[in-house]
Amino acid sequence: MIFSYSGTLNAEDDEEDIYDERMALFKKTEALTQIPWYYFAAIDNFERNIKENDDDEQVISIDIPADRWFGIGNSAMIKDKRIIEFFNGVGKDGSGNGKADPNDPEDILYTMANILLESGPTKDDIKIALWNYYKRDLTVQTIINTSKVFKEFQEINLTNRDFPVSTEYNYSYNNTWGDRRGFGGLRIHEGTDIFADHGTPVKSTTYGVVEIMGWNLYGGWRIGIRDIFNIYHYYGHMNGYSDDLKVGQVVQPGDVIGSVGSTGYGPPGTSGKFPPHLHYGMYKDNGEREWSFDPYPFLQKWERIAKE
Repeated sequence: MIFSYSGTLNAEDDEEDIYDERMALFKKTEALTQIPWYYFAAIDNFERNIKENDDDEQVISIDIPADRWFGIGNSAMIKDKRIIEFFNGVGKDGSGNGKADPNDPEDILYTMANILLESGPTKDDIKIALWNYYKRDLTVQTIINTSKVFKEFQEINLTNRDFPVSTEYNYSYNNTWGDRRGFGGLRIHEGTDIFADHGTPVKSTTYGVVEIMGWNLYGGWRIGIRDIFNIYHYYGHMNGYSDDLKVGQVVQPGDVIGSVGSTGYGPPGTSGKFPPHLHYGMYKDNGEREWSFDPYPFLQKWERIAKE
């Protein structure tokens, strides 16, 4: 699903329907709890994208552990909300039928809302609640960033993409992921090099939030963008940044974030140790660890889209 760009008309209609259903549920839970809908959307999106298999995609993918939902002593997993409350379970009845069902989207969202409200209703309170629930800084950061994107665009079906280098300029690239690199010790190349002239515009490929900017020993002037699918996009060896770009900024596909350069392999300001190019890397986070994967197939798809 994450990188889907094709399908039958019926499949596209079904996808639109599920996004509409999700948004309706998020908005209903907001009305019940006064927690902005985009926090629920971001939590749901995060959990959907840490699952290994999404063949049977659920309307809501938040998965609250059974022992927390039903309570430690409720081994029979009785869904009656009074029994769950007796055993100190967190499961709540969001649909009004007297049961707290971990497979009912309304109950799931209402339960998550109550977990968040244990710390309070403000943005800082929600960050604390997310940390208490997930116990991982990167997870909290990803969810908060995704909520910023959803709030900015007032939409959750954000699937457009763009090529990272302006296709109006001369450029070339091959699949260089996994190649050996020697500077700083033997290591593999965790990305694709896109060769272009100095100053060629570099663009965001995705919807996301600028997570990091500044100098890196290997990557020179670099930018890191975390997208809404738990993927970190790394732009290295840049000549410079767009004047108004800053950490925490929401970006969308096509936003110019800087330009191609040849910086890196030394202290701040080092340049010219190799031909100008953009190093573009992608890193997937599954909620426990983060790893590099080959961006080349996706760059080919995004290049075709950009040229169309």
